[in-house]
Amino acid sequence: MHRFQNRLASKTAQLLSVSLCFVLLALACHDPEMEARSQALAGQPAPAFTLPDSNGQTHSLSDFSGQLVVLEWVNFDCPYVRKHYESGNMQALQERYTEQGVTWLMINSSAPGKQGNFEPAEINRRLAAHNAHPTAYLLDPDGTVGRSYGAKATPHMYVISTEGKIVYQGAIDSIASTDQDDIAEADNYVDQALHAVMAGESPPVASTSAYGCSVKYL
Repeated sequence: MHRFQNRLASKTAQLLSVSLCFVLLALACHDPEMEARSQALAGQPAPAFTLPDSNGQTHSLSDFSGQLVVLEWVNFDCPYVRKHYESGNMQALQERYTEQGVTWLMINSSAPGKQGNFEPAEINRRLAAHNAHPTAYLLDPDGTVGRSYGAKATPHMYVISTEGKIVYQGAIDSIASTDQDDIAEADNYVDQALHAVMAGESPPVASTSAYGCSVKYL
């Protein structure tokens, strides 16, 4: 009886610890200033930027003028990001749409010494290990580009139209969890936005609140 009670108490403590972790992650991600910035950008021209990638090449948003562009804020050590990569969900989206001519730019705004900031060799190793399919993985260690977009979470997603306007910003999908089983049940906002725009229609949802780990800015 005592052993059962001890196991029950241990299990309860574990569940409480996990729940507290998720609460702290959610609180860390709640940044009213960033939220207001990202929400205000919906329907507006996407802020210009120029960043280096993990192979030492430089990319400007203007390089992709006239193309559909997806921006994906990423931190491979974030459990919310792992959910979408370990399941293959993010890579499937990347592959499906880059094959149709969409430019997909992963952006990392983690500051040096903070979670998610890696040397280029480690970035490329992880991209290969995940079989990721971005057009490029861009480095924003001082956070200038992330802040200009109001990127507050990993993942935080933006879809930019061929006219250069942000037609969707926010969460990748409708279920804010780290559980891979939730992916099949969720509405994938990025998929919906790209599908609609490519059909000449407006996305059914233009802006949501991104969920995930906070971007590890300076």
